[in-house]
Amino acid sequence: MSEIEYEADHVKHSIGGKGGHIFRRCFHVGMIIFPWLYFEHGESIGDIFSQTPIQFAAMLGVLAFGAELLRMKFGILIVGQREYEKHQFSALAWGAISIVITLVALSPWQGTDAQHAGWLVYPIIFSLAFGDPSMGEARRMGLDNRTVYAIGTIVCGICWLVCGYLFGTPYWMALFMAPLTMAAEIPKLRWIDDNATMILIPLVAVLFTAPFL
Repeated sequence: MSEIEYEADHVKHSIGGKGGHIFRRCFHVGMIIFPWLYFEHGESIGDIFSQTPIQFAAMLGVLAFGAELLRMKFGILIVGQREYEKHQFSALAWGAISIVITLVALSPWQGTDAQHAGWLVYPIIFSLAFGDPSMGEARRMGLDNRTVYAIGTIVCGICWLVCGYLFGTPYWMALFMAPLTMAAEIPKLRWIDDNATMILIPLVAVLFTAPFL
């Protein structure tokens, strides 16, 4: 199956059809709210539960994992999910848990005074939120792989550059993080969704880079 057929098949077998596909895309872009809530309002939210922000995030990750196990056990599907996700880990769960792992892993890296809290987290999550849908929609338009990969790299690069302006992330990181994030989307695996690979692979690269920044 070609990548264009792969995308078309996913839309066709999404719960809710085209409407479910649109909902899925909107939710994807909406992922950008999670780091904002964590870094801007994490203290106040955590205080409600007598926890630190990192403890609260970890708790949500555990709850998301448990909820996904129950969903798989009973074969529940929600709008935007695909038929094959009925009894396997869904893209939604992969994305949610990968975001939590990123928050927990990178929260200790606060950076310098010129860098906003989350200066390494924001670009990773932004790249998933905007890069993955842009490549998926480019494939649905019938564009060739080279063009799709170019679009993905450019979109991810813009995400890192924008985060450099807003949060103090080093601009030069866009040079290798953009193509790496794009490449992390390419493998089409049934057992792990690109919502995970597009976060976890860049996360590993950032963890090895952060001590030198």
